[in-house]
Amino acid sequence: MTTSAGPFGQIGHLARRFAGALSTSPPAPADRDWAVAFLLPTEAALWEQMSVADQRHSIAVARRFSASPGQHHRDDVAAALLHDIGKLRSGLGTCGRVAATVIGPRTRRFREYHDHERIGAEMLRGARSAAETIALIDGTTERSDVLTALRNADDV
Repeated sequence: MTTSAGPFGQIGHLARRFAGALSTSPPAPADRDWAVAFLLPTEAALWEQMSVADQRHSIAVARRFSASPGQHHRDDVAAALLHDIGKLRSGLGTCGRVAATVIGPRTRRFREYHDHERIGAEMLRGARSAAETIALIDGTTERSDVLTALRNADDV
């Protein structure tokens, strides 16, 4: 999910993500169960492939998103949980992601990291996710208020 904050907000967001990525603690069982309840079995299988740091991040984003004003459907919360799923394809760890962010899309893996929204949408098409889940991931939804709420939840 591309952050909508300015450069200083994005630096803060990335610093918090980096700090969270250093922990190897899995999500609490109640948080994991909460997340999986919103996912189709094929989506849950993808989500389970994410690192524990990415799982914790996705749960935090989905909880903030769910608490935002408006009515959020299962497809919307699934998008919040899976917003970074395309990052799996790059195979980059924490340090590689930092390098990709600083250096930019100069290598194939760095390009994949930067293109994670399109890649994630492709992965979710293969998982037979709902059209609206995919549209929120790739930013093509016509529900701009929901997309804004999702991006805001990720920008913290």
